[in-house]
Formats: sequence, structure tokens, C-alpha cells
Amino acid sequence: MTNVALIVGAGSGLSASLARLLAKEGFTIALAARQIDKLKALSDEIGAVNFTADASQLNEVEQLFTDIEQKLGVPTLVVYNPSWRVRGSFVELDPADVAKTLEITAYGGFLVAQAAAKRQLAVGGGAIFFTGASASVKGYPQSAPFAMGKFALRGLAQSIARELAPQNIHVAHFVIDGGIRSATRIEPEDQPDSLLDPDAIAQTYLSIFRQPRNAWTWEVELRPWVEKF
Repeated sequence: MTNVALIVGAGSGLSASLARLLAKEGFTIALAARQIDKLKALSDEIGAVNFTADASQLNEVEQLFTDIEQKLGVPTLVVYNPSWRVRGSFVELDPADVAKTLEITAYGGFLVAQAAAKRQLAVGGGAIFFTGASASVKGYPQSAPFAMGKFALRGLAQSIARELAPQNIHVAHFVIDGGIRSATRIEPEDQPDSLLDPDAIAQTYLSIFRQPRNAWTWEVELRPWVEKF
């Protein structure tokens, strides 16, 4: 039986690296995003199926999982990648922007994880992974909304990992503690290895997915080896 991987909040960065790796490893790939036009090149390359969905909307998440289940089957692995951030002086933050940050970064994680867990429990197991950030464990100045969202996502992951692991659902949270290299974010020549390689991050996700059940990880931190912490 072919494993199905659903990547929510798919884009050109870490999501693309993860999609390529999982496709190479024999997974059937489902990519979900609010705007799927940006996913066409990637999906054509790896044979993925694209789905339009706003992860912060209950009806769209339910429709997403219904469509995937009908077309591909229950996702074996669900990866939650969406996040939204607004920066600024705390006293000047727009409450509407803060609410949007929490809806996309944390509440959407709850909706997607709940929909995934219901289906994975019915088939006997699966995995749910959450992509965190430095802000998952460190609240930075002028970044309160993002810290709020990422702290909440981490709390969600820890809570449901404890609840669902005995039911054969592996929940893991990944603290990506640093910048990720991309076409628009290039390391300075005098600072090699100062950015994380998205392909290397993807390898870690796959490694955690393949862990034996008697030694599961619920959280892992990833950072460049040159970083002081």
C-alpha cells in the first residue's frame, strides 16, 4: 500500500524539498495551499496532486480531507507548514493582524491535525508533523503575534503527541531555529553554512517518520552548526 503524504501550506521552500524527497521515496504527494497556481511546476515535476484550501477555515479543511481521501486515500503523513507573521511595536499592533496570525499559525494547525487524527485513528495509525521556528521557544521583540502562534502550535503538538502516540499516531514538532536557504536568501561568502539547507531539513523529517515506535521523538531542533545558542 502506497503511503500518502499531505503537505499543507506548500510552497517553494521547505515544502518543495520535502515533497521531492518523499516522492523519491515512493510516497504519493498531495499539496495544499490557498493559491495552487504557484505549485504547478512542482506538482508537474513530481506527479503531485494539488488542492486549494485555507487551513484556517473549518469547512475548507474538511473538504480538503474529504477530497484527498476520495482521490488518494487517508494521508499516512500530514505536515503542517503554514504560518503568518506581523511585526511591530507591541502597543501599535493591529488586533486584526494578530488574530490572523493566530488563525493561520496555530488554529489552522488544530483544524488540520484534528481532521488528520480522526482519519488516521480509523485506519490504525499515521503521523502528523508540525513545522515550528525559533519563535516556538523564544519570543523576540516586536514579534509577539508570531511567538504567540508558534508557542501555541508547539503546545498543541506536545499535548496531542502524549494523547495520540499510544494510539499509533506519531506527532512531532520541528523547531527550525534559523534562516532557511533559498533562491532569494543566500549565505554571505564570509559566513558559510549560516543558513539551513531545506533538503537537509527534509531528510530529518523523513528520518523522524521512519523512527521505530519504541523510540519516537516528539520534538527536534535544527540549526546551523556554526550558530551559537
